[in-house]
Amino acid sequence: MSQQIVVIGAGIGGLAAALRLAHAGERVTVCEAHSAPGGKMRTLPSAAGPVDAGPTVMTMRHVFEGLFADVGERLDNHVTLHRETVLARHFWHDGTTLDLFADPERSAEAVRSFAGPKAERQFRTFSKQAQSLYEAFDAPMMQSAAPQMGALSAAALKRSALAKLLMSGRTLAQELSRAFEDPRLRQLFGRYATYVGGSPFQSPALLSLIWHAEALGVWRVDGGMHALAQAVARLAETRGAEFHYNAPVAEIETDRGRVSGVRLENGTRLPADKVLFNGDPRAISTGRLGTRVSKAVATKAVEPRSLSAEVWAFAAAPRGPELAHHNVFFGGDPRDEFDPIAKGRLPKDPTLYICAQDRGTGITPDHGSLERFEIIMNAPPCADPNGQARNEETPPCRTTVFETLKAFGLSFSPEPDIQTATGPQGFNRLFPASLGSLYGRSPHGLTASLDKPRVVTKVPGLYLAGGGVHPGAGIPMATLSGRHAAAAMLKDRGSTSTSTPTAMPGGTSTGSRTMEPALSRSSLS
Repeated sequence: MSQQIVVIGAGIGGLAAALRLAHAGERVTVCEAHSAPGGKMRTLPSAAGPVDAGPTVMTMRHVFEGLFADVGERLDNHVTLHRETVLARHFWHDGTTLDLFADPERSAEAVRSFAGPKAERQFRTFSKQAQSLYEAFDAPMMQSAAPQMGALSAAALKRSALAKLLMSGRTLAQELSRAFEDPRLRQLFGRYATYVGGSPFQSPALLSLIWHAEALGVWRVDGGMHALAQAVARLAETRGAEFHYNAPVAEIETDRGRVSGVRLENGTRLPADKVLFNGDPRAISTGRLGTRVSKAVATKAVEPRSLSAEVWAFAAAPRGPELAHHNVFFGGDPRDEFDPIAKGRLPKDPTLYICAQDRGTGITPDHGSLERFEIIMNAPPCADPNGQARNEETPPCRTTVFETLKAFGLSFSPEPDIQTATGPQGFNRLFPASLGSLYGRSPHGLTASLDKPRVVTKVPGLYLAGGGVHPGAGIPMATLSGRHAAAAMLKDRGSTSTSTPTAMPGGTSTGSRTMEPALSRSSLS
Protein backbone atom coordinates (compact mmCIF):
# COMPACT_ATOMS: atom_id res chain seq x y z
CA MET A 1 0.00 0.00 0.00
CA SER A 2 1.38 3.39 -0.94
CA GLN A 3 1.97 6.01 1.71
CA GLN A 4 0.62 9.56 1.77
CA ILE A 5 3.74 11.71 2.13
CA VAL A 6 3.93 15.48 2.53
CA VAL A 7 7.24 17.17 1.75
CA ILE A 8 7.61 20.60 3.30
CA GLY A 9 9.91 22.70 1.13
CA ALA A 10 11.08 22.33 -2.47
CA GLY A 11 14.79 22.85 -1.94
CA ILE A 12 17.06 20.34 -3.64
CA GLY A 13 16.95 17.94 -0.67
CA GLY A 14 13.16 17.85 -0.69
CA LEU A 15 13.07 17.60 -4.47
CA ALA A 16 15.53 14.70 -4.54
CA ALA A 17 13.44 12.82 -1.99
CA ALA A 18 10.10 13.67 -3.63
CA LEU A 19 11.32 12.39 -7.01
CA ARG A 20 12.53 9.09 -5.60
CA LEU A 21 9.41 8.60 -3.47
CA ALA A 22 7.02 9.37 -6.31
CA HIS A 23 8.99 7.04 -8.60
CA ALA A 24 8.56 4.32 -5.97
CA GLY A 25 4.78 4.74 -6.13
CA GLU A 26 4.18 6.82 -3.02
CA ARG A 27 1.55 9.57 -3.03
CA VAL A 28 3.68 12.69 -2.66
CA THR A 29 2.55 16.25 -2.06
CA VAL A 30 5.15 19.02 -1.92
CA CYS A 31 4.22 22.25 -0.12
CA GLU A 32 6.49 25.19 -0.91
CA ALA A 33 6.13 28.56 0.79
CA HIS A 34 7.36 30.46 -2.24
CA SER A 35 6.34 30.55 -5.87
CA ALA A 36 8.89 28.15 -7.39
CA PRO A 37 11.13 25.21 -6.53
CA GLY A 38 14.79 25.53 -5.65
CA GLY A 39 15.30 26.85 -2.14
CA LYS A 40 18.73 28.44 -2.11
CA MET A 41 18.98 27.70 -5.83
CA ARG A 42 17.06 30.87 -6.52
CA THR A 43 17.13 33.52 -9.21
CA LEU A 44 16.27 37.20 -9.18
CA PRO A 45 15.19 39.36 -12.12
CA SER A 46 17.66 41.74 -13.74
CA ALA A 47 17.89 43.87 -16.86
CA ALA A 48 19.89 41.04 -18.48
CA GLY A 49 17.51 38.27 -17.42
CA PRO A 50 17.25 35.99 -14.36
CA VAL A 51 20.46 35.98 -12.33
CA ASP A 52 21.58 33.33 -9.87
CA ALA A 53 21.37 34.51 -6.27
CA GLY A 54 22.47 31.31 -4.57
CA PRO A 55 24.71 28.38 -5.59
CA THR A 56 26.34 29.08 -8.94
CA VAL A 57 27.84 25.86 -10.31
CA MET A 58 27.52 22.10 -10.02
CA THR A 59 30.23 20.08 -8.31
CA MET A 60 30.24 16.34 -7.54
CA ARG A 61 28.30 15.71 -10.73
CA HIS A 62 28.07 11.99 -9.96
CA VAL A 63 25.60 12.77 -7.15
CA PHE A 64 23.14 14.26 -9.62
CA GLU A 65 23.75 11.59 -12.22
CA GLY A 66 22.87 9.08 -9.50
CA LEU A 67 19.64 10.92 -8.69
CA PHE A 68 18.43 10.76 -12.28
CA ALA A 69 19.69 7.22 -12.83
CA ASP A 70 17.74 6.03 -9.79
CA VAL A 71 14.51 6.93 -11.58
CA GLY A 72 15.57 5.58 -14.99
CA GLU A 73 16.65 8.91 -16.49
CA ARG A 74 19.83 10.62 -17.68
CA LEU A 75 20.94 13.95 -16.24
CA ASP A 76 22.03 15.22 -19.67
CA ASN A 77 18.51 14.73 -21.04
CA HIS A 78 17.10 17.25 -18.55
CA VAL A 79 19.76 19.96 -18.12
CA THR A 80 22.57 21.22 -20.31
CA LEU A 81 25.94 21.25 -18.57
CA HIS A 82 29.26 22.81 -19.55
CA ARG A 83 32.45 21.76 -17.81
CA GLU A 84 34.59 24.74 -16.84
CA THR A 85 38.25 24.64 -17.81
CA VAL A 86 39.06 27.19 -15.10
CA LEU A 87 37.82 26.13 -11.66
CA ALA A 88 38.35 29.61 -10.23
CA ARG A 89 40.38 32.77 -10.78
CA HIS A 90 41.97 34.33 -7.69
CA PHE A 91 43.08 37.93 -7.15
CA TRP A 92 45.24 39.51 -4.43
CA HIS A 93 45.87 43.15 -3.55
CA ASP A 94 49.54 42.85 -4.55
CA GLY A 95 48.41 42.41 -8.16
CA THR A 96 49.08 38.67 -8.39
CA THR A 97 46.51 36.27 -9.81
CA LEU A 98 46.20 32.50 -9.90
CA ASP A 99 43.92 30.27 -11.96
CA LEU A 100 43.21 26.73 -10.82
CA PHE A 101 42.15 24.34 -13.56
CA ALA A 102 40.08 21.22 -14.13
CA ASP A 103 43.35 19.68 -15.39
CA PRO A 104 45.43 19.00 -12.23
CA GLU A 105 48.70 19.29 -14.15
CA ARG A 106 47.76 22.75 -15.37
CA SER A 107 46.95 23.73 -11.79
CA ALA A 108 50.33 22.48 -10.57
CA GLU A 109 52.10 24.37 -13.35
CA ALA A 110 50.11 27.51 -12.51
CA VAL A 111 51.11 27.26 -8.84
CA ARG A 112 54.76 26.85 -9.90
CA SER A 113 54.59 30.01 -12.03
CA PHE A 114 52.76 31.81 -9.22
CA ALA A 115 54.92 30.88 -6.21
CA GLY A 116 57.83 28.72 -7.32
CA PRO A 117 58.81 25.03 -7.52
CA LYS A 118 58.61 24.45 -3.77
CA ALA A 119 55.03 25.73 -3.72
CA GLU A 120 54.24 23.37 -6.58
CA ARG A 121 55.54 20.41 -4.58
CA GLN A 122 53.53 21.51 -1.56
CA PHE A 123 50.43 21.88 -3.72
CA ARG A 124 50.81 18.37 -5.10
CA THR A 125 51.25 16.95 -1.59
CA PHE A 126 48.23 18.86 -0.28
CA SER A 127 46.06 17.79 -3.23
CA LYS A 128 47.03 14.16 -2.68
CA GLN A 129 46.09 14.42 1.00
CA ALA A 130 42.76 16.06 0.14
CA GLN A 131 42.03 13.22 -2.27
CA SER A 132 42.89 10.62 0.39
CA LEU A 133 40.59 12.31 2.89
CA TYR A 134 37.77 12.46 0.38
CA GLU A 135 38.12 8.82 -0.63
CA ALA A 136 38.46 7.65 2.97
CA PHE A 137 35.35 9.42 4.22
CA ASP A 138 33.07 9.28 1.19
CA ALA A 139 31.53 5.88 2.01
CA PRO A 140 31.41 5.96 5.85
CA MET A 141 30.42 9.64 6.03
CA MET A 142 28.74 11.15 2.97
CA GLN A 143 27.19 7.98 1.59
CA SER A 144 26.00 6.77 5.00
CA ALA A 145 22.69 7.94 6.40
CA ALA A 146 23.90 7.42 9.97
CA PRO A 147 27.69 7.69 10.24
CA GLN A 148 29.34 6.33 13.35
CA MET A 149 32.60 7.43 14.94
CA GLY A 150 33.84 3.83 14.90
CA ALA A 151 33.47 3.55 11.12
CA LEU A 152 35.14 6.91 10.59
CA SER A 153 38.03 5.96 12.86
CA ALA A 154 38.44 2.66 11.03
CA ALA A 155 38.58 4.49 7.70
CA ALA A 156 41.26 6.83 9.02
CA LEU A 157 43.32 4.06 10.60
CA LYS A 158 43.69 2.35 7.23
CA ARG A 159 45.78 5.35 6.19
CA SER A 160 48.24 6.25 8.91
CA ALA A 161 48.85 9.78 7.62
CA LEU A 162 45.13 10.55 7.85
CA ALA A 163 44.90 9.08 11.33
CA LYS A 164 47.73 11.35 12.51
CA LEU A 165 46.05 14.35 10.92
CA LEU A 166 42.71 13.71 12.62
CA MET A 167 44.25 12.81 15.97
CA SER A 168 46.24 16.04 15.93
CA GLY A 169 43.04 18.07 16.31
CA ARG A 170 44.47 20.76 14.04
CA THR A 171 42.24 23.36 12.48
CA LEU A 172 42.21 23.87 8.75
CA ALA A 173 44.26 27.06 9.14
CA GLN A 174 46.84 25.23 11.26
CA GLU A 175 47.10 22.42 8.73
CA LEU A 176 47.51 24.89 5.87
CA SER A 177 50.30 26.63 7.78
CA ARG A 178 52.11 23.29 7.78
CA ALA A 179 51.24 22.55 4.15
CA PHE A 180 52.20 25.85 2.49
CA GLU A 181 54.88 28.45 3.07
CA ASP A 182 53.21 31.00 0.81
CA PRO A 183 50.51 32.85 2.80
CA ARG A 184 48.44 33.41 -0.34
CA LEU A 185 48.04 29.67 -0.84
CA ARG A 186 47.08 29.26 2.81
CA GLN A 187 44.44 31.93 2.31
CA LEU A 188 43.17 30.37 -0.92
CA PHE A 189 42.64 26.88 0.45
CA GLY A 190 41.38 28.21 3.78
CA ARG A 191 38.37 29.67 1.99
CA TYR A 192 36.99 26.17 1.45
CA ALA A 193 35.83 26.22 5.07
CA THR A 194 33.34 28.89 4.03
CA TYR A 195 31.74 26.42 1.59
CA VAL A 196 30.10 24.85 4.64
CA GLY A 197 29.75 28.05 6.64
CA GLY A 198 32.88 28.02 8.77
CA SER A 199 36.08 29.88 9.53
CA PRO A 200 39.38 28.18 8.65
CA PHE A 201 40.62 29.18 12.12
CA GLN A 202 37.91 27.13 13.85
CA SER A 203 37.00 24.40 11.35
CA PRO A 204 38.78 21.02 11.46
CA ALA A 205 41.54 20.15 9.01
CA LEU A 206 39.23 17.43 7.63
CA LEU A 207 37.54 20.13 5.55
CA SER A 208 40.55 20.23 3.23
CA LEU A 209 38.79 17.38 1.40
CA ILE A 210 36.45 20.02 -0.07
CA TRP A 211 39.28 21.04 -2.38
CA HIS A 212 39.22 17.57 -3.94
CA ALA A 213 35.45 17.74 -4.38
CA GLU A 214 35.92 20.90 -6.46
CA ALA A 215 38.99 19.55 -8.25
CA LEU A 216 36.80 16.70 -9.54
CA GLY A 217 35.16 19.27 -11.79
CA VAL A 218 32.92 22.31 -11.98
CA TRP A 219 29.95 22.48 -14.35
CA ARG A 220 27.95 25.49 -15.43
CA VAL A 221 24.22 24.86 -15.93
CA ASP A 222 22.39 26.50 -18.82
CA GLY A 223 19.76 28.74 -17.25
CA GLY A 224 21.61 28.79 -13.93
CA MET A 225 21.40 26.38 -11.02
CA HIS A 226 17.71 27.15 -10.66
CA ALA A 227 17.23 25.23 -13.93
CA LEU A 228 18.41 22.07 -12.17
CA ALA A 229 15.77 22.48 -9.48
CA GLN A 230 13.09 23.04 -12.11
CA ALA A 231 14.18 19.91 -13.96
CA VAL A 232 13.93 17.74 -10.84
CA ALA A 233 10.52 19.21 -9.97
CA ARG A 234 9.18 18.59 -13.49
CA LEU A 235 10.42 15.02 -13.42
CA ALA A 236 8.82 14.44 -10.01
CA GLU A 237 5.53 15.70 -11.42
CA THR A 238 5.73 13.17 -14.26
CA ARG A 239 6.03 10.49 -11.59
CA GLY A 240 2.85 11.74 -9.89
CA ALA A 241 4.10 14.18 -7.25
CA GLU A 242 1.86 17.19 -6.68
CA PHE A 243 3.45 20.58 -6.07
CA HIS A 244 1.68 23.41 -4.29
CA TYR A 245 3.46 26.76 -4.32
CA ASN A 246 2.72 29.80 -2.15
CA ALA A 247 1.64 27.24 0.44
CA PRO A 248 3.56 27.84 3.71
CA VAL A 249 3.10 25.26 6.47
CA ALA A 250 2.10 26.47 9.93
CA GLU A 251 2.27 23.22 11.90
CA ILE A 252 3.23 19.57 11.73
CA GLU A 253 0.44 17.64 13.44
CA THR A 254 0.70 14.45 15.45
CA ASP A 255 -1.67 11.81 16.74
CA ARG A 256 -0.66 9.59 19.67
CA GLY A 257 2.95 10.58 19.30
CA ARG A 258 3.41 10.09 15.57
CA VAL A 259 3.03 12.39 12.60
CA SER A 260 -0.51 12.62 11.24
CA GLY A 261 -0.37 15.53 8.81
CA VAL A 262 0.37 19.22 8.31
CA ARG A 263 -1.69 22.38 8.61
CA LEU A 264 -1.06 25.19 6.16
CA GLU A 265 -1.14 28.85 7.10
CA ASN A 266 -4.39 29.20 5.14
CA GLY A 267 -6.01 26.60 7.40
CA THR A 268 -5.94 23.68 4.98
CA ARG A 269 -5.08 20.37 6.62
CA LEU A 270 -3.22 17.65 4.74
CA PRO A 271 -3.30 14.20 6.38
CA ALA A 272 -0.06 12.28 6.00
CA ASP A 273 1.46 8.96 6.97
CA LYS A 274 4.87 10.57 6.86
CA VAL A 275 6.24 14.13 6.63
CA LEU A 276 9.60 15.21 5.27
CA PHE A 277 10.78 18.62 6.44
CA ASN A 278 13.16 20.28 3.97
CA GLY A 279 14.03 23.46 5.82
CA ASP A 280 16.38 24.62 8.54
CA PRO A 281 16.01 22.07 11.38
CA ARG A 282 16.20 24.92 13.89
CA ALA A 283 12.63 25.77 12.88
CA ILE A 284 11.56 22.47 14.43
CA SER A 285 13.70 22.66 17.58
CA THR A 286 12.45 26.18 18.37
CA GLY A 287 8.78 25.16 18.03
CA ARG A 288 8.14 27.11 14.85
CA LEU A 289 6.26 24.13 13.42
CA GLY A 290 4.45 23.24 16.63
CA THR A 291 5.44 22.22 20.12
CA ARG A 292 4.44 18.60 19.55
CA VAL A 293 7.43 18.00 17.26
CA SER A 294 9.92 20.40 18.85
CA LYS A 295 11.79 17.58 20.60
CA ALA A 296 12.44 15.86 17.27
CA VAL A 297 15.61 17.93 16.81
CA ALA A 298 18.03 18.51 19.68
CA THR A 299 19.41 22.00 20.28
CA LYS A 300 22.95 20.61 20.03
CA ALA A 301 22.18 19.58 16.47
CA VAL A 302 21.45 23.14 15.33
CA GLU A 303 23.70 25.29 17.54
CA PRO A 304 26.02 27.13 17.18
CA ARG A 305 25.11 28.65 13.83
CA SER A 306 27.20 28.79 10.67
CA LEU A 307 28.02 31.85 8.61
CA SER A 308 25.52 34.08 6.90
CA ALA A 309 26.30 36.35 3.95
CA GLU A 310 25.53 39.48 2.05
CA VAL A 311 24.53 38.47 -1.47
CA TRP A 312 24.22 40.87 -4.39
CA ALA A 313 22.57 39.74 -7.65
CA PHE A 314 22.41 42.23 -10.51
CA ALA A 315 23.18 43.10 -14.13
CA ALA A 316 25.82 45.66 -15.11
CA ALA A 317 28.66 46.33 -17.52
CA PRO A 318 31.99 45.52 -15.82
CA ARG A 319 35.24 47.41 -16.21
CA GLY A 320 38.55 46.09 -14.96
CA PRO A 321 40.37 42.76 -14.78
CA GLU A 322 39.32 39.86 -17.00
CA LEU A 323 36.93 37.60 -15.08
CA ALA A 324 36.31 33.88 -15.25
CA HIS A 325 33.01 32.29 -14.18
CA HIS A 326 34.28 31.73 -10.60
CA ASN A 327 36.32 34.63 -9.14
CA VAL A 328 37.71 35.31 -5.67
CA PHE A 329 39.10 38.70 -4.58
CA PHE A 330 41.04 38.20 -1.36
CA GLY A 331 41.26 40.61 1.54
CA GLY A 332 44.68 41.50 2.92
CA ASP A 333 44.64 39.30 6.02
CA PRO A 334 42.09 36.51 6.63
CA ARG A 335 42.13 37.35 10.35
CA ASP A 336 40.65 40.74 9.44
CA GLU A 337 37.74 38.91 7.90
CA PHE A 338 37.05 36.08 10.32
CA ASP A 339 37.86 37.72 13.67
CA PRO A 340 35.15 40.41 13.27
CA ILE A 341 32.65 37.78 12.07
CA ALA A 342 33.39 35.66 15.16
CA LYS A 343 32.48 38.73 17.24
CA GLY A 344 29.24 39.25 15.34
CA ARG A 345 30.49 42.11 13.16
CA LEU A 346 30.87 42.57 9.43
CA PRO A 347 34.42 42.37 8.06
CA LYS A 348 36.05 45.65 7.04
CA ASP A 349 38.50 43.96 4.64
CA PRO A 350 36.50 41.04 3.27
CA THR A 351 37.23 38.39 0.70
CA LEU A 352 34.61 38.63 -2.05
CA TYR A 353 33.37 35.89 -4.34
CA ILE A 354 32.02 36.92 -7.75
CA CYS A 355 30.17 34.68 -10.17
CA ALA A 356 30.23 36.20 -13.65
CA GLN A 357 27.24 34.20 -14.84
CA ASP A 358 27.65 35.09 -18.52
CA ARG A 359 31.32 34.10 -18.62
CA GLY A 360 32.98 30.75 -18.74
CA THR A 361 34.73 28.33 -21.04
CA GLY A 362 34.14 29.44 -24.62
CA ILE A 363 32.13 32.56 -23.64
CA THR A 364 33.38 36.11 -24.19
CA PRO A 365 30.70 38.79 -23.64
CA ASP A 366 30.77 41.88 -25.81
CA HIS A 367 32.68 44.77 -24.26
CA GLY A 368 30.34 47.16 -22.49
CA SER A 369 27.34 44.81 -22.59
CA LEU A 370 25.22 44.07 -19.55
CA GLU A 371 26.24 40.90 -17.76
CA ARG A 372 24.77 39.08 -14.78
CA PHE A 373 26.75 38.94 -11.54
CA GLU A 374 26.44 37.50 -8.06
CA ILE A 375 28.70 38.79 -5.28
CA ILE A 376 28.96 37.04 -1.91
CA MET A 377 30.54 38.48 1.23
CA ASN A 378 30.70 36.36 4.39
CA ALA A 379 28.81 37.76 7.36
CA PRO A 380 27.76 36.66 10.86
CA PRO A 381 24.28 35.30 11.45
CA CYS A 382 21.74 37.39 13.32
CA ALA A 383 22.61 37.66 17.01
CA ASP A 384 19.06 38.06 18.25
CA PRO A 385 17.34 34.69 18.82
CA ASN A 386 14.32 36.03 16.94
CA GLY A 387 16.44 36.93 13.94
CA GLN A 388 16.52 40.68 14.33
CA ALA A 389 19.58 42.27 12.74
CA ARG A 390 21.93 44.69 14.41
CA ASN A 391 22.05 48.28 13.15
CA GLU A 392 25.29 47.71 11.24
CA GLU A 393 23.69 44.86 9.31
CA THR A 394 20.91 46.99 7.86
CA PRO A 395 21.22 47.82 5.06
CA PRO A 396 23.85 45.51 3.55
CA CYS A 397 27.20 47.23 3.34
CA ARG A 398 27.32 48.48 -0.24
CA THR A 399 30.32 50.72 0.40
CA THR A 400 32.52 47.93 1.75
CA VAL A 401 31.76 45.59 -1.15
CA PHE A 402 32.14 47.93 -4.09
CA GLU A 403 34.96 50.06 -2.71
CA THR A 404 36.89 46.84 -2.05
CA LEU A 405 36.44 45.79 -5.67
CA LYS A 406 37.45 49.24 -6.93
CA ALA A 407 40.76 48.76 -5.13
CA PHE A 408 41.29 45.80 -7.49
CA GLY A 409 40.35 47.98 -10.45
CA LEU A 410 36.91 46.39 -10.88
CA SER A 411 33.80 48.56 -11.20
CA PHE A 412 30.27 48.16 -12.52
CA SER A 413 28.01 50.45 -14.51
CA PRO A 414 25.43 51.01 -13.23
CA GLU A 415 26.54 50.24 -9.69
CA PRO A 416 23.90 48.01 -8.09
CA ASP A 417 21.39 49.58 -5.73
CA ILE A 418 20.52 48.24 -2.32
CA GLN A 419 17.44 46.44 -3.64
CA THR A 420 19.67 43.85 -5.31
CA ALA A 421 21.12 42.69 -1.97
CA THR A 422 20.06 40.24 0.73
CA GLY A 423 21.70 40.23 4.17
CA PRO A 424 21.45 38.05 7.28
CA GLN A 425 18.12 39.45 8.42
CA GLY A 426 16.69 38.93 4.96
CA PHE A 427 17.88 35.33 4.88
CA ASN A 428 16.29 34.75 8.27
CA ARG A 429 12.96 35.80 6.83
CA LEU A 430 13.44 33.61 3.80
CA PHE A 431 14.59 30.65 5.91
CA PRO A 432 12.39 30.83 9.03
CA ALA A 433 14.24 30.41 12.34
CA SER A 434 17.63 30.09 10.60
CA LEU A 435 19.00 33.37 12.05
CA GLY A 436 20.20 34.00 8.51
CA SER A 437 22.70 31.17 8.76
CA LEU A 438 22.98 29.65 5.29
CA TYR A 439 24.59 26.33 6.20
CA GLY A 440 22.77 25.15 9.32
CA ARG A 441 24.92 24.18 12.25
CA SER A 442 28.47 25.53 12.39
CA PRO A 443 31.21 23.13 11.20
CA HIS A 444 33.53 24.30 13.99
CA GLY A 445 34.93 21.55 16.17
CA LEU A 446 36.35 18.11 15.43
CA THR A 447 33.03 16.25 15.79
CA ALA A 448 30.74 18.94 14.36
CA SER A 449 29.94 16.83 11.31
CA LEU A 450 28.56 14.09 13.57
CA ASP A 451 26.38 16.50 15.55
CA LYS A 452 24.13 17.50 12.64
CA PRO A 453 20.57 16.15 12.63
CA ARG A 454 20.06 12.84 10.83
CA VAL A 455 17.26 12.23 8.36
CA VAL A 456 15.32 10.07 10.85
CA THR A 457 14.01 11.99 13.88
CA LYS A 458 12.75 11.04 17.33
CA VAL A 459 9.13 11.60 16.23
CA PRO A 460 7.79 8.59 14.31
CA GLY A 461 6.90 9.55 10.77
CA LEU A 462 8.94 12.78 10.72
CA TYR A 463 12.05 12.94 8.54
CA LEU A 464 14.49 15.67 7.56
CA ALA A 465 16.41 16.71 4.44
CA GLY A 466 18.44 19.72 3.33
CA GLY A 467 21.73 21.48 3.89
CA GLY A 468 21.19 21.67 7.66
CA VAL A 469 20.94 17.87 7.86
CA HIS A 470 23.61 15.17 7.53
CA PRO A 471 25.74 14.94 5.40
CA GLY A 472 25.79 18.74 5.43
CA ALA A 473 25.76 21.98 3.50
CA GLY A 474 26.10 22.43 -0.24
CA ILE A 475 23.92 21.31 -3.13
CA PRO A 476 25.53 17.85 -3.53
CA MET A 477 25.29 17.12 0.20
CA ALA A 478 21.68 18.33 0.40
CA THR A 479 20.87 16.09 -2.57
CA LEU A 480 22.42 13.15 -0.75
CA SER A 481 20.31 13.94 2.31
CA GLY A 482 17.25 13.62 0.09
CA ARG A 483 18.45 10.20 -1.03
CA HIS A 484 18.99 9.13 2.58
CA ALA A 485 15.57 10.42 3.62
CA ALA A 486 13.72 8.69 0.77
CA ALA A 487 15.49 5.40 1.53
CA ALA A 488 14.53 5.64 5.21
CA MET A 489 10.89 6.44 4.41
CA LEU A 490 10.61 3.54 1.99
CA LYS A 491 12.25 1.20 4.48
CA ASP A 492 9.72 2.26 7.11
CA ARG A 493 6.74 1.49 4.87
CA GLY A 494 5.40 -0.92 7.48
CA SER A 495 3.11 1.62 9.13
CA THR A 496 -0.26 2.24 7.52
CA SER A 497 -2.79 5.00 7.89
CA THR A 498 -6.46 5.51 7.29
CA SER A 499 -5.87 9.13 6.28
CA THR A 500 -7.52 10.29 3.08
CA PRO A 501 -6.15 12.99 0.77
CA THR A 502 -7.51 16.48 1.28
CA ALA A 503 -7.99 18.68 -1.76
CA MET A 504 -5.98 21.86 -1.89
CA PRO A 505 -6.94 24.95 -3.81
CA GLY A 506 -4.67 25.68 -6.72
CA GLY A 507 -4.21 22.32 -8.45
CA THR A 508 -0.99 20.45 -9.03
CA SER A 509 1.32 23.39 -9.63
CA THR A 510 0.16 26.77 -8.40
CA GLY A 511 2.08 29.99 -8.63
CA SER A 512 4.73 31.31 -10.96
CA ARG A 513 7.87 29.38 -11.89
CA THR A 514 9.93 32.52 -11.31
CA MET A 515 10.93 33.62 -7.84
CA GLU A 516 8.81 36.53 -6.69
CA PRO A 517 10.00 39.33 -4.38
CA ALA A 518 9.58 38.59 -0.68
CA LEU A 519 12.19 40.85 0.87
CA SER A 520 13.48 43.70 -1.25
CA ARG A 521 13.80 41.76 -4.51
CA SER A 522 14.99 38.57 -2.85
CA SER A 523 13.06 35.37 -2.48
CA LEU A 524 14.06 31.84 -1.66
CA SER A 525 12.68 29.02 0.40
